[in-house]
Amino acid sequence: MVKLAGAKPVILETSDKTEFKVTPEQLRAAITPRTRLFVLNSPSNPTGSVYTPDEIKSLGDICVEKGVLIMSDEIYEHLLYDGATVKSVASFSQAHYDHTIIVHGFAKAWSMTGWRLGWCAAPEPIAKAIDAVQSHSTSNPTSFAQKGAVAALNGSQEHLPKWLAEFAKRRTFAWQKLNSIPGITCVNAKGAFYLFPNISKTGLKSFRLSYATSMANIEKGLARIENFCKNLKK
Repeated sequence: MVKLAGAKPVILETSDKTEFKVTPEQLRAAITPRTRLFVLNSPSNPTGSVYTPDEIKSLGDICVEKGVLIMSDEIYEHLLYDGATVKSVASFSQAHYDHTIIVHGFAKAWSMTGWRLGWCAAPEPIAKAIDAVQSHSTSNPTSFAQKGAVAALNGSQEHLPKWLAEFAKRRTFAWQKLNSIPGITCVNAKGAFYLFPNISKTGLKSFRLSYATSMANIEKGLARIENFCKNLKK
């Protein structure tokens, strides 16, 4: 999408290999006179990392100072564990607010995955520019999905504690199992519903583990990974 807009995407490989977070120093060093937008996702897919409010503010401060917009992907904001907290970068000051584009959706905390409905909050000129492209690339969301979204936002949120308790149970099981497999290490997630294990010693090229599925599927998948790693030793 960045390339479609005629821009060049720049990937920051985080220096923090424990929680995969971009530091203020990294961000400042990466910004050039051509930089226009910093994309931030917290809680994170695929790592499950959560930036603290202080970390968010520090990154936002740099963007305000440098005149760089922030696209803050906050779709996992309600999926938090172990006392982690979130705060939108737009909430720190009027300047932060003016520099922020928020993207969000209903697929995660409200499980409206198949209805494909999300939203964006941005300064009006940017919102109009987004609409000019969006209106020619996708049709408008269907009426029942919009009514469902209103019900999701305004209705009872009593499902969230139950979901979080179950996600936490699956997260702990998967995290402990991954760390018991020879050649794999994994940092525990603080948000979202993903684990991002270090598989550099296994020969595998990539995989991401989501625990937004049944415990039976998680157990089956991890058993296959364990068997694969055991066979590597033979």
